[in-house]
Amino acid sequence: MNRNALPISPKLPVVLVIDDEVRSQEALRRTLEEDFEVYCASSAEEGREIMQREWVQIVLCDQRMPGVTGVEFLREVRNRWPDAVRIVLSGYTEAEDIITGVNDAGIWQYLLKPWQPEQMLLTLKRAAELWRLQQDNQRLTLELRTALPELRTRVAGKVDQARESFGIAGLTRAKDSPLNAVCNLAARVAPYDLSVMITGESGTGKEMIARAIHYESRRSSKPFIATNCGAVPDTLLEAELFGHRRGAFTGAVEDRIGLFQQADGGTLFLDEIGETSAAFQVKLLRVLQEGEFRSLGSSRPVTVDVRVIAATNRDLEEEVRAGRFREDLYYRLATFPVHVPPLRDRPMDVPLLVQRLLDSACRTLGRKLEGFTGEALACLAAYRWPGNVRELRNEILRMVALSDGPRLGADLLSSRVLRAPVGETQAAELAWLGSLSGGLKERMEQLEAQVLKESLIRHRWNKTRAAQELGLSRVGLRAKLVRYGLEKKGAR
Repeated sequence: MNRNALPISPKLPVVLVIDDEVRSQEALRRTLEEDFEVYCASSAEEGREIMQREWVQIVLCDQRMPGVTGVEFLREVRNRWPDAVRIVLSGYTEAEDIITGVNDAGIWQYLLKPWQPEQMLLTLKRAAELWRLQQDNQRLTLELRTALPELRTRVAGKVDQARESFGIAGLTRAKDSPLNAVCNLAARVAPYDLSVMITGESGTGKEMIARAIHYESRRSSKPFIATNCGAVPDTLLEAELFGHRRGAFTGAVEDRIGLFQQADGGTLFLDEIGETSAAFQVKLLRVLQEGEFRSLGSSRPVTVDVRVIAATNRDLEEEVRAGRFREDLYYRLATFPVHVPPLRDRPMDVPLLVQRLLDSACRTLGRKLEGFTGEALACLAAYRWPGNVRELRNEILRMVALSDGPRLGADLLSSRVLRAPVGETQAAELAWLGSLSGGLKERMEQLEAQVLKESLIRHRWNKTRAAQELGLSRVGLRAKLVRYGLEKKGAR
């Protein structure tokens, strides 16, 4: 038989019995034949011939045989047919023989005569199970070895894809955006395991900056774990970050690993760190200093390798001066400070952001839309967005949900966007007036066009209401809209 070819397994495991006593052979055959396919041999030479032509899984060999001992033969079996499970049967109990058999021949079991049928059958069944497990292990090892290069390629591809989507290059910004300076700082600090403190108003995208730092670092293939410290009650925050043992507190019905352990090797992002209590700050400082912690209810320390990035919308320096935030923790977290400017300071980013957010909203809601009308884009660009990118995202989600046509118009905008408070728009209006060009007549015409447009937007392009507000007839309003290129198809 060609033993290099993959054989077809028989229905029953195959056992080779080698014993120079015929009566012993027959006794073993009777004991095993219901559960095994049994071959018998009276010498090592006969056993070798059977091994060469049959696929034997278990070899049961008598120790004392003429010419060659059982251990010597099983040593040959180990070298030529290493997958076979090897068992010695002997009427002698010399310790030297047993040690030699185990070490030199890789013998699995050393059975003594006289043997009991039940014990013998149980031992051979265990040997068959061992052989099966060995084969499964070899198969899985081969599959893993074969698949490993492909898996590595796929993982590397996923990491590259994540880096492209969430890294510095994936942050949406214009060429002249103030956000470019932030991105440059993030790119500079990303390769180094320094703690980063990201500050900025709520909704500016601090988590996006933290994620970008992670995917530009050597930890990019490891987890990025984010949690909002302000959203978790202080009594539960410790359990959330450090984990807990079963019974550590009321409701702890099972062991749970914390976010620090989940982020091991990667990055842990602690948003709204300024909302934590003084008691928790002490425990967090210890983790950052020692690199280890204890889960609630456990006496065993856990060591982790985690890069911590924190964020806050508070002035932590003022909080430190007021005694509400630990000074030592602040300086531990703020090794490298990064400030994210609000959206009102980077209006050039709004057109790019709205398109990206529209694509995201369409995927979320299962819609297909062409984009925005010119009037809608003008309104979105003019608004100050006190809630920053988060508010812009919610506004676009609302527009997509309410839309009936292929394009999102100004009529879908919420009232707060259409009617921005004077205090928020005054600076922008003054800047716009300063940008007017030409003589008085040309500037008045530009101003008139702007007044017409603003009135129409506030009245959601209802011409009747706009005309009434401006003291014009519908015909007169229409003539002016045509003159200034503001006519909107389908407007009332």
